[in-house]
Amino acid sequence: MMLPISLEFFPPKTAEGSEKLRAARAQLYALQPEFCSVTYGAGGSTHAGTFTTVAEILDEGVEAACHFSCIGATRARVRDQLAQLQAMGVKRLVALRGDLPSGYGIGGEFQYASELVEFIRAETGNAFRIEVACYPEVHPQAKTPQTDLDAFVRKVKAGADSAITQYFYNADSYFRFVDDARRQGVDVPVVPGIMPITNSSQLLRFSDACGAEVPRWIRLRLQSYGDDAQSIKAFGHEVVADLCRRLVRGGAPGIHFYTMNQAAATLALSRELAG
Repeated sequence: MMLPISLEFFPPKTAEGSEKLRAARAQLYALQPEFCSVTYGAGGSTHAGTFTTVAEILDEGVEAACHFSCIGATRARVRDQLAQLQAMGVKRLVALRGDLPSGYGIGGEFQYASELVEFIRAETGNAFRIEVACYPEVHPQAKTPQTDLDAFVRKVKAGADSAITQYFYNADSYFRFVDDARRQGVDVPVVPGIMPITNSSQLLRFSDACGAEVPRWIRLRLQSYGDDAQSIKAFGHEVVADLCRRLVRGGAPGIHFYTMNQAAATLALSRELAG
């Protein structure tokens, strides 16, 4: 691979899912990822599973980054969990505001991810490398693109070391976002998050929920394949490989793959980029 890559997993909910993820990780480690991150459910709902999966990755000799969300959390709880992660040997966090489970009020002592970053730095100094999220196509809850960019700048000024983007399929949106951030004085690496296309209905559902734009021509092509899984995967590979090549040529500092706990698509993309 010509540049650093990282991989994202979610904590499995079943014993079968855990076995499948272990098998996927075993294959993906051939890519020598810089780190593997593990997501954290709304309101910390996957806390136990996240920490367990992080511990497994560390035991496998790979650096693990724990997603860490703060909405609804108290400072005391965050302090305790940071101590637990330090004791586990975690050296990298993905600091997020996060979402509460539906039906819950906001509560907690944090409102924004920038407040979490600031708190982590105050409590632990430089014990953790802190990644934060950013949104080349604008966070779905942001009032304007500028307010979204301002929120990102605050996270960096609070102490973030680097950023990982929401996934996208329009390279221009990434390059424009990075240029805008640089003009605001942000000089940390902004790593593009890449979602392989392997399942049409799943991708469109995820994208509608998180505000990621699937360009009309891609959406229509995917829909035209119906249930033809082979054609969807072949087209998806072509589209995403081309996107990654454009990002690499344009100077992206790395690539963060949203693996969906699967190995095949990420392996295929990485091998093509390395070829």
